[in-house]
Amino acid sequence: MNITTLRLFVRVARRGSFSAAGRDMKLPQSTVSRQIADLEERLGTTLFLRTTRAVALTDAGQKYLERLEPILAALDEAEHEARGGGELRGTLRIGLSSSMAIREVTPRLPQFLEQHPNLKLELLCDDDHQDLVVEAVDIALRFGTLPDSAIVARKLARWPIVLVASPAYLNAVSRPVEPLDLISLRLITGPHNRQASFTFRKGTRTVTVKLEPAIVSSQNEVATASALAGLGIVSMSLGGCRAELDAGRLVHVLPKWELGAIDLHAVFAAGHAAKPAARAFATFLAESFRRDYGRI
Repeated sequence: MNITTLRLFVRVARRGSFSAAGRDMKLPQSTVSRQIADLEERLGTTLFLRTTRAVALTDAGQKYLERLEPILAALDEAEHEARGGGELRGTLRIGLSSSMAIREVTPRLPQFLEQHPNLKLELLCDDDHQDLVVEAVDIALRFGTLPDSAIVARKLARWPIVLVASPAYLNAVSRPVEPLDLISLRLITGPHNRQASFTFRKGTRTVTVKLEPAIVSSQNEVATASALAGLGIVSMSLGGCRAELDAGRLVHVLPKWELGAIDLHAVFAAGHAAKPAARAFATFLAESFRRDYGRI
């Protein structure tokens, strides 16, 4: 049986669309439909229910998918081992935020691709979390606590959380000295902290402040740009504004107080059957972050 057809079946199942699967695998929709129809004929069963609006797995299709995915993952692993564990091929789909892609990942890709020249990458950039199954994501980069205890993930880095603003904004307001001084300032937030509660620590003192955002952005980069424009203060991981802090375009607010840190994880869509390329990419990022920012 044609392995490409089996991979195509998995992609259609995960994407819920013949056309989307075709775009992923660089095939016309007519070819996708024909190959899936040929597969169904060979198996003697219907794998998909087709309507004008969606494509959904039948019970038989779901059972076939559950059996097939581990086999394809094992095949990827076998091919990788046969090549000596070094050469990676195929396509690696990476889910991550636009800010992470721009600031931390893309600048590191030349070194990774130099090591693996036959690997193709697809960067799925969205500040909202991608659905790893529906969007056929091989590896996703996620900040914070992972909601599913059963999920398979690897910690890549741990970055301090900072509160920053432009010098112009702080010069125009009463510069805060204590956490409660923030109540009179304008808060900017990104997509995942609309109701902001901050716990500050300095020595043995702990102060929690709840603030109502004045500006909420669905993109982290827009939140950073808003702070640069002097619209208010913004809280984010250090990686989200490191360049601006180094350049003096943003400065720390309440620098003597700590806001804790946030973990960055690599999340594997297929659990223990993660692609060799996904595991290799996670290892590469962990080592790269460690060189730049120190150990976790």
